[in-house]
This record gives sequence, structure tokens and C-alpha cells, in this order.
Amino acid sequence: MDKYHLPGQRLLSLDFLRGLIMVLLALESTRLYEHLQEATVPGGFLHQALDQFFHHTWNGLRFWDLIQPGFMYMAGVAMAYSLHKQQENGMSWNESFLKIFKRCGWLFFWGVLDYAVRPHGLSFELWDVLTQLSFTTLVAFLIFRWPAAYQILACAGILLLTEILYRYTQVPGFDQPFTDQRNFGNYMDLVLMNKINKGGWVAINCIPTSVHTIGGALTGIWLIKYKKDALSGLLLWALIALAAGYFLDLAGVTPIIKRIATSSFTLASLGWCLLAMAAVYWWVDIRDHKKYVWFFTVVGMNSIFIYLFFEIVGSRWFNGYVTAISGGLLALISTPQWLSAILSSLCIFALEWGLCYFLYRKGIFFKV
Repeated sequence: MDKYHLPGQRLLSLDFLRGLIMVLLALESTRLYEHLQEATVPGGFLHQALDQFFHHTWNGLRFWDLIQPGFMYMAGVAMAYSLHKQQENGMSWNESFLKIFKRCGWLFFWGVLDYAVRPHGLSFELWDVLTQLSFTTLVAFLIFRWPAAYQILACAGILLLTEILYRYTQVPGFDQPFTDQRNFGNYMDLVLMNKINKGGWVAINCIPTSVHTIGGALTGIWLIKYKKDALSGLLLWALIALAAGYFLDLAGVTPIIKRIATSSFTLASLGWCLLAMAAVYWWVDIRDHKKYVWFFTVVGMNSIFIYLFFEIVGSRWFNGYVTAISGGLLALISTPQWLSAILSSLCIFALEWGLCYFLYRKGIFFKV
């Protein structure tokens, strides 16, 4: 396969952004960011800069808090192109629904499986991004054929519903809407899983983050319809979402909290996703800078596969095996521990990228 040839008519900027997100997640799974921060001076500029590669502890927004929204937003963009192609091929709504329902079922299965195996035994948890995506994808599909104005109103309704659930349900012990371990999301985790996440993550994040996938689907429709002329619209909606999200936070109405996906967080993060999509679409698809993004598209075209690989295989076996080999070899030349850890992480990532490249060269692309 030619280095820059992609199967079918694909939106290369979408493959690049998905690939970028998966590369960042793969590097995180190797613990590279932890090792880099451990090698810097606590409180120094580099140490603080690397904080951007970790989730904010509660109220605030860091770069790493945009990764999951980006993942779900890109899924919406991809769905729009897929459904548009299905409509062109004469596929009925019922046929498309069965196809998307099957996909959501597989996403839910793999998301639950990702968290199911624990040292103490099996566990049922609904916090994985794939589990959340199974819900948001279905919601985005069900309203996909609505006029854009109605879809935007649906997004507003979803965010309003989120505000109502957190502010007005008044469950005893869980009536503090924006307090960790004391909010409605924590209560629902007890109902659904009989446990609360110590990090503050909640399963019902799938409700507000449906806006990310719907926003992605609307972006896809916009790009299909207007192509190059879509940029101004994307930039306008990016500014509206950013302004609304940050205003709610700064005005003290609703704080930006990624761990419970508050409405202000959902809006602000969607704004950044729209801005990133507009910038990359202009650079890659309009300016035709394909050769600069190939490294990432190799990964982006098998995003679900590599995610499951480093989440399930990597964290449970592959990472430790490679680290043992690389660390042992580096110890022979008296490599400092901090440098050995960083190099081991890079070795793990190189092998994972090589696996994606092998699949790419063979024309093998896994889908669910």
C-alpha cells in the first residue's frame, strides 16, 4: 500500500485527530508522562507543564481533560460520514439502526470487559470511555436525521437535564451537586454498581457527554454539506461553546468539573474540539498537508483496536514484559533509573505503533 494512500474516500483530518488522541493515550498507558514528571524538579516549569497531561483534581480544565471529549466527538464525526454513505447506498433507517445498535452493543461489551478483571476477581463497572460511547452513539444516531436546529435544542435539553438531576434531586447524603463523593452521580453509581469511584468519576457522565457525540455528528453533516465553506461555521460554534462554558464557570453558576461532566465542562470542551477540528481540517484537507500526518493516521485508522490492546493486553502483561527486557538491557550499561523508565515507555509505544503499522500495511482495519 502506498504510504499516503487511504482506503476509500476518507476525511484525513479525522483520521489524524483520532490518531493523535490514540497516540497520546498509548503514551499515557506506558506511564511516560509519570516518568517524565518524576525526572523533573518538583515545582519547576517543566514539572508544572507536565501537569497538563494529568486530569484536573476537580474544578478546572487541563489539556488531558479534553482527550475523552475529543474521542467521543470524533466518533460523532465518523458516524455522520458513515450514515451519509449508507443513505447514498439506499440503506433504510431500520437497517442503519440495527447496524448502529450492534456497534453500541460491542462497545458496551468491550468497555465492561476492560474493567471487569481485577486482582480480587471480576468486577462490573461502567466508567470506561467505550461504555459511555455506546450510550452517546445511540443517542446521536436517534436524532441524526432531525434538522440541525432541533439537534442543538436537544443538546441544550440534555445539559438542562444534567443541571436538574444534580441540583434538585435532593437524595439524602448526595445533595451537594458539585461536591466529590456527595453528588447525584455518586448516588447513581451506588444504584447501578453498588460502589462509588474514589476518583470521583460517575457513570451518568454518558448523559451530558452525549452532546460531544451529537456535536461531532453535526460537524460531520456540516463538512459533508459545505466542505471548505464549513470552517466559518465551525469557528463560530467553537467560540459560542467556549464562551458559554467558561462564563458559567467564572460567573459561579456551574463549575467546570470533568469528573462529573458538568454542563460548563461539556460546553467548554466541545468548544475546544470544534476549534481543533476546524484547524486540522484547514491544515490537512484544505491545505493538503498529508505527508505530515501519516504517523498518526496509521494509529487513527485502528483506534478501537489499539485502545483495547493497550488497555487490556498492555496494562496486564505487555508493558511489564517489555519493561523487564528493556530495563534489564539498559541496566547492563548503567543507565540511570529515571532514564531507563522513560526509554522503556518509549519502547512499549514503538512496538504498539509498529503493530498498527503492520495492520495498516496489510490493509487490516478492525471495526465494531
